[in-house]
Amino acid sequence: MSTENQDQANTQFDQFGPNLINEISKVLVGQEAMVSRLLTGLLAGGHVLIEGMPGLAKTLAVKTLSEAIDTGFSRIQFTPDMLPADVIGTEIFNPKEGTYSVKKGPVFSNLVLADEINRAPAKVQAALLETMQELQVTIGGETHRLPQPFMLLATQNPIEQEGTYPLPEAQIDRFMLKIKVGYPTREEERKVLDRMASGQAFPTVNKITTVEEIFAARKQVAAVFVDDKVRDYIVDVVQATRVAAGSGIPEVDGMIENGASPRASIWLMLGAKAHAFLQGRNYVTPHDVKTLVPDVLRHRIMLSYEAEAEGKTPEDLIQKILDTVLVP
Repeated sequence: MSTENQDQANTQFDQFGPNLINEISKVLVGQEAMVSRLLTGLLAGGHVLIEGMPGLAKTLAVKTLSEAIDTGFSRIQFTPDMLPADVIGTEIFNPKEGTYSVKKGPVFSNLVLADEINRAPAKVQAALLETMQELQVTIGGETHRLPQPFMLLATQNPIEQEGTYPLPEAQIDRFMLKIKVGYPTREEERKVLDRMASGQAFPTVNKITTVEEIFAARKQVAAVFVDDKVRDYIVDVVQATRVAAGSGIPEVDGMIENGASPRASIWLMLGAKAHAFLQGRNYVTPHDVKTLVPDVLRHRIMLSYEAEAEGKTPEDLIQKILDTVLVP
């Protein structure tokens, strides 16, 4: 590739994140952190879990993102009476020919919105394990690959809400990020009020990127440089969540029953590379890592009884770790 073409390509990818963010902001007010994490998951190839109280635009954010990308999209509304076949599909018997045919479920798409995922029972959650990790579905003993790129974007209300089921640990660990969505600021809420008071429909969201451009951007993300010292820092942070490792942090020791798996280290590095890319850099800094740590680790830490008795949260312990582990 010539230098001129290379510069044009770099300019194109420099605008990848800002263009998507600008398009999403036509509909979504505020929630910049949530949108940034959604794009991070998209570029890193990970699944994202979004948790927040009802009415905080979780579903709207995912739908708007899907509208800005020229790719397949499906929405699954999870309910307590769902069956695995409602998600992954099933075999249908044809009595005339005496044969079975496969009817694929809504999970066979590129961007899949699993709305209120914690309202479905355990058997439905289990059906998603193979989907999320292996990017495939087994129906009637036959394996079917999911279309690429594939990304599961799940929303849930806080687990204390009535009529919800806690997600299995094996499944929740398959989410790259768990985003916690808070209430908007006063200015943002006033802007929402003004928009809705006008009685006008949401503006049209244009499809500004394609599957090919996403794959090309992912190649750029894969090429982002990560220094050995930053890699060591990632491992040190994740190791500090494990009792067996002996974190040496008094405020953390004894507070974590089970720490983060090596999958956390992998996603933390990939997420940091995607975050650096979105910032227009081709190298990762410790700040990229620290920015992603809470979203990568909060759902991978199981608190001890002592921590729960003291009212500690995963975020409290994560902050202690970040304050203590030496930054390169």
